Amino acid sequence: MIDALPLIDIRQVTKRFGGVTALSDVSFVVQRGEFHSIVGENGAGKSTLMKILSGVIPDFEGEIRLRGEPVRFTGTRDAERRGIAIIHQELNLVEQLSVAANIFLGREKRGALGLLNDAAMEAAAAELFKQLGCQIRPQQLVGELRVGDQQLVEIAKALSLDAEILIMDEPTSALTESEVERLFGVIDLLRKRGVTILYISHKMDEVFRLSERVTVLRDGRWIASLDRAEATPKQVTHLLVGREIEEGAWHSNRTFGEVVLDVRNLSLPWQGHARAWRLKDISFQLRRGEVLGIAGLMGAGRTELLESLFGTSPEVPQGEVLLEGQRLQPAHPSEAMQAGLALVTEDRKRLGLFGHMNVRENISICTLDRSTKFGLVSGSSEQQQVTASIQQLRVKTAGPEAPVLSLSGGNQQKCIIARWLETHPKVLLLDDPTRGVDVGAKAEIYGVIDQLCRQGLGIIVTSSELPELITLCDRILVLCEGRLTGEFSRGNFTEQAIMEAATQRG
Repeated sequence: MIDALPLIDIRQVTKRFGGVTALSDVSFVVQRGEFHSIVGENGAGKSTLMKILSGVIPDFEGEIRLRGEPVRFTGTRDAERRGIAIIHQELNLVEQLSVAANIFLGREKRGALGLLNDAAMEAAAAELFKQLGCQIRPQQLVGELRVGDQQLVEIAKALSLDAEILIMDEPTSALTESEVERLFGVIDLLRKRGVTILYISHKMDEVFRLSERVTVLRDGRWIASLDRAEATPKQVTHLLVGREIEEGAWHSNRTFGEVVLDVRNLSLPWQGHARAWRLKDISFQLRRGEVLGIAGLMGAGRTELLESLFGTSPEVPQGEVLLEGQRLQPAHPSEAMQAGLALVTEDRKRLGLFGHMNVRENISICTLDRSTKFGLVSGSSEQQQVTASIQQLRVKTAGPEAPVLSLSGGNQQKCIIARWLETHPKVLLLDDPTRGVDVGAKAEIYGVIDQLCRQGLGIIVTSSELPELITLCDRILVLCEGRLTGEFSRGNFTEQAIMEAATQRG
């Protein structure tokens, strides 16, 4: 039952960061018990608004009313006391602590004499994961988990607060399809309990599956709030982008050259694990001008395959890899880069960005030698190089000297791609490159990938979204538990066939 009085009433909220206006005069309401999606391109102000609502950002102009009363939170603890919890898009965990310790950080359970009651926290964490339908050990260190499992820890942490209002900022960006379905089951339970959910997502299928209302932000301004039943994905996409998105046939009329990468019986040991191998006997070839997709459920070995090629795997891989006919066995990423490989990692925050640097430094860091003479960096040469990259990838930034963390997630990702393109690679490895990227930026990245392969670059791309691989790729390899279980050429792509191969064990 939706009350007449709004649960959340946002009135003319404005937020500036220096000379940049992130939000400008935003007003709309959220009703009690409703599932309300907030959509917009990266940089539209969605995350900034959610951080204001959750107390992360206490300083802003305008007014927010909660249950009819004006509120201005002094921090996240203040917001949590008023029943608001947030799951951030960028993971906010302490990697050196256990899963249970992260979930109850600052709210630790204590026993006699005030000592920490680890057993109680671990039992409570296990119950939360049971609700989520996943198997994560509460005692395990968070730093040992992959991105998808870390995201589930964030979700469990928010659930532990028993919040009346739950803000979810791209919660499915690193989850597999099965994990997404489990999450949606949890969301259904929360809604039946009367929890109000504010949901940020770039995925229109999620928005239209779950929402009762959809609010569109663009360039920091409120554009529209629509009833889901009266809107269409195409209408919402047009509102959030401000233009029609061209649905290009990215894969059409491509021509392939000779084999540039030849992988033969690649295996990756898994010390101390019952399976013994992260990857086992993987063989394939990549041609110049080809986009090769790697599909599989989480844990199938997609990321491990790219890491093995790039010299960042936890163990030394076995087998043979030939790049342009020459044996490749990099012991360090620098050797892989010098040989002609480039890797855009799946986790831009931990593994891709230099957060203390600006845009220029993040893009040029791997190729400073081009702008260096007699040991000194030529500022004008570096600036010219970086400006060209910014223009090529349409990076939205105040300029090359802007802090890279001031950019939206999608534009941060573009900076990482630009950095590696500056190395002029022979093979580009892209690990889930559009994770957390909005529909407009995603189309631009598709266009860049298509342009690069038409110039003769060989590209290997993984993705947690099958439609993305089907859109982009000329061939798709499927992994299941570290083994190659399927290979599909364009014309034979179907989601059903790929998913069958992705679950083909043994």
